[in-house]
Amino acid sequence: MTGTRLVVVDMQRVFADAGSSWATPGYASASAGVRRLLPAFDGATVFTRFVAPAEPTGSWIPYYADWPDQLRPEDDPMWDITPELPVGDAPVVSAPTFGKWGPDLAAATEGADRLVVTGVSTDCCVLSTALAAADAGRFVVVPEDACAGLSDADHRRALDAMTLYAPLITISSVDAVLAMMGA
Repeated sequence: MTGTRLVVVDMQRVFADAGSSWATPGYASASAGVRRLLPAFDGATVFTRFVAPAEPTGSWIPYYADWPDQLRPEDDPMWDITPELPVGDAPVVSAPTFGKWGPDLAAATEGADRLVVTGVSTDCCVLSTALAAADAGRFVVVPEDACAGLSDADHRRALDAMTLYAPLITISSVDAVLAMMGA
């Protein structure tokens, strides 16, 4: 395995829209960080999307009992990546789970040994994806200024939890990642 890939986790309308029950308050800031990174990862970016299951099962049943407004079909526009982040021909991995790491994302990252994981929310989908990717043997870099949590405190707690996984996971910044990429 070689190379570095940018993984943009769940930068979708459902998390950007202030009227959504799943709005992430720092979305705009995370989006600005991701936009700064995209040029350095031209041809080496993968996007993920959270989508609701067609039929919730197991522990997802009570979860969606709390969020019935989010049981939307996979092609609902609320699941779209926000337009300021040009997807182009980058792979998009959709899953009805918080963590996106699995065979589809592993294949989309083409065996890269280092993943720069960004997106929302730090305390849910980013955390779940980063931990599983690190557990699978990938070095994970999380630029804290290209992520956002449901609150500043939740964002910080998630970052602090991920620091416990060093050296598998490194908390960094957009500037440091750009320097690492020679950009």
